[in-house]
Amino acid sequence: MLNNKFISAIIVAAGSSSRMQMNVSKQLLKICDKTVLQHTVSAFVGSGIVDEIIVVCPGWDIENFKSLFAGDYEQKIPLKFTVGGNTRQDSVGNGIAQISEICDIVAIHDGARPLVEKKDIIGVVSDAIRFGASTLAVSVKDTIKICENSTVVSTPPREKLYIIQTPQVFSKSDYVKAYQKAIENGENFTDDCQLIESVGGKVHITPGSYTNIKITTAEDIPTAEAFMKMRCNSN
Repeated sequence: MLNNKFISAIIVAAGSSSRMQMNVSKQLLKICDKTVLQHTVSAFVGSGIVDEIIVVCPGWDIENFKSLFAGDYEQKIPLKFTVGGNTRQDSVGNGIAQISEICDIVAIHDGARPLVEKKDIIGVVSDAIRFGASTLAVSVKDTIKICENSTVVSTPPREKLYIIQTPQVFSKSDYVKAYQKAIENGENFTDDCQLIESVGGKVHITPGSYTNIKITTAEDIPTAEAFMKMRCNSN
């Protein structure tokens, strides 16, 4: 709890991991003797400000996911599980359906971002309480080109470009209203900030960390392992 706000974290781990070209969910890969999902959940438990965690899992593998947290595994706060939907928006919606009625703030995080830091979780949640909506983000380092048919059309100013990360954090009431509106309109958003933007909401940017990478392809695994080993060795 932060500033007397009840904070629920939804960890979305229901993706098919098709881009990994592996037969196992990327959330179940091991880094430093723990699975990706265990690292992710530990980050939110360790933040000290989250009141409950909802893990959204693949329906066919939910028991396997639950088994990672059997016994007394860091269960200092309630840990719930639910199945994912056909889209990310549906999966988040299933997570929203499981949060406590007294929830004020909802933090939505990719299960495949195990390197999120405590200070960044606290920072983005604090900003969401202040501004109503906030997301972790980092400035782009490279020049970005807008292209059509393999031809450069324009070069947007780099100082205005950010790489959006998670958690993305919102007032629960605002998020639920935006989600219901999207359902009514038959809209499907792959980004939760975009969902809020679709109803005119403004999303604040909280500076994040470049190590908060999302494990998406096999090439991301060595990078994540290197960052995690550095962190494990420093503790």
